[in-house]
Amino acid sequence: MSMRVTPGSNLFSLWRRRRALRLSTGFWARLATVGIACAFLAPLLCGQQSKPNEYQVKAAYLYNFGRFVKWPSGAAAGKNDFAVCVLGQDPFGPTLDSTLTGETLDGKPVVIRRLAKLRDAADCRILFVSLTEERRLKEILAAIDQAGVLTVSEIPGFSQRGGIIQFVVEGDRVRFEINLANAESSRLVLSSELLKVAATVRRSARSGG
Repeated sequence: MSMRVTPGSNLFSLWRRRRALRLSTGFWARLATVGIACAFLAPLLCGQQSKPNEYQVKAAYLYNFGRFVKWPSGAAAGKNDFAVCVLGQDPFGPTLDSTLTGETLDGKPVVIRRLAKLRDAADCRILFVSLTEERRLKEILAAIDQAGVLTVSEIPGFSQRGGIIQFVVEGDRVRFEINLANAESSRLVLSSELLKVAATVRRSARSGG
């Protein structure tokens, strides 16, 4: 004898919950496959009516990196804000300000700093290294070694040259690579959720220069 699953019955409720779980699981699997990770970028971008441009996406990523990284305890000591810095020529323009102003990370207000001097980089929590700084990349990374700074850049090969997170553009999508060994060397702990949405996770130590 077959049993009917009708609305209002306990069996229908169980079937509906199981179906929702299957649909949810399939959605997140597709999300990870295409690498868009709207949930990772929300709420900064996903509510926009128009398609965000490259640097709007990158600015949103900078903020969200801060949500999924654990800094060493000494990195926040005595600091009343969470500094997101740009070293070199700024490709974001006002986009970085409009995206991050008013946000908080690690319980502290986000401030944006555009650095003129390398020595100020050690006070940053996230440091975006501009393409204009490629020639002195080795010097930059050496200056903040062990300072607990999350380094991010779009410099080619950045994640293989000592950097932690490198932006890459695949077609019309912004993705990112992670070098876990470089993160560990900088005493940073990256969430497994962040690793899941990375295009590539490298585990080899920095090669320098």
